[in-house]
Amino acid sequence: MSEESPSSDHFYIWQQTDWPEFSWSAEALAGALRACQQAQGRLLGMVDAAALDDQARSELDALLQTIVTSSAIEGERLNVESVRSSLARRLGVAGEPKHPATARSEGLAELTLDATRNVDAPLDLPRLLHWHELLFPEQESILPTSVRVGSVRGHEPMQVVSGRIDRPTVHFEAPPRDGLDAELDAFLTWFNTSRDDTRMDPLLRAGIAHFWFVTLHPFDDGNGRLTRAITDRALAQGENQAIRFYAMSSSILDDRKGYYHILETSQKGGLDVTAWLEWFLRTLLASLRQALGHIDRVLAKARFWQEHRSQSLLPEQLKAINRLLDGGERAFDDGITASKYQVVAKVSKATATRHLADLVAKGLLEQLPGGGSKTRYKVAY
Repeated sequence: MSEESPSSDHFYIWQQTDWPEFSWSAEALAGALRACQQAQGRLLGMVDAAALDDQARSELDALLQTIVTSSAIEGERLNVESVRSSLARRLGVAGEPKHPATARSEGLAELTLDATRNVDAPLDLPRLLHWHELLFPEQESILPTSVRVGSVRGHEPMQVVSGRIDRPTVHFEAPPRDGLDAELDAFLTWFNTSRDDTRMDPLLRAGIAHFWFVTLHPFDDGNGRLTRAITDRALAQGENQAIRFYAMSSSILDDRKGYYHILETSQKGGLDVTAWLEWFLRTLLASLRQALGHIDRVLAKARFWQEHRSQSLLPEQLKAINRLLDGGERAFDDGITASKYQVVAKVSKATATRHLADLVAKGLLEQLPGGGSKTRYKVAY
């Protein structure tokens, strides 16, 4: 979707008399909210059990996923290696491959870490404008000159459209520029004060912040990415945990069509945002469960190597075992064969067979039923 001018005759949520007095059904959200809270608690408990080095790498992976997928939602492909290098340097993660940093990767890393780590600082207009500047480094910008970088949008009507240029489909029109400063100030005031409101559940606060800010659409471009940065900030504040281990943007990307649909229907509806919050909590739960699976593999890997710490292994064997332990690779869903070991370890077929037999003898692998050239092995947990 793109962001354009001119105006439309739709009736939008911000035109409601009591805007932005949102309401929702606590009863309808209770089950999803409880599931998210339980998953969140499990994740934080598992993180406490992980080694410091594992924590740092898991956070690096989650932040990288956040940046890459948030940009992908807007149809932008990033240089992943450059972004990872910029994050690793800022997080102090040693042993990461070094790739040339760019103004783009540096800006995105700075924005994401400020949003999720510096959570006690107020979210004010200067910080928001600085984040916008970080999104669009001047030397790498390919934006049209109409985009005001580091500044709130101008007086042209702001529409979210898709389809043909000559016959666009208008999905949403944002509040007009007149009055936008007051609207933005009201949002920032609410964001900074609602954190201490004991009546507001932190997860619902994050959902409301997301919907409110993206509805204001205060910039010419970059509104979606800043919305998701604000959402991550709200979630980090609610957890009292600056380290991030899940990427909600990844789950939003998985349901990108649903994301745009629920935004459009909610922005054309009344002030009851129960449907939006149901979608938000369901998507948050998906990201939490994804992170739980990742941390579980990290802890299992640590336990495995603790159990086999006395074993003497060749570098090729270590590499293959770690690939199996890391999981997430469909190629190894059914175990590893000698031919797959050859590819991973870069050894001959005879050497692969010998290495695998040695790993079985030492108790690190076990042979699965079957035999012949397709004999498969899995990690012996």
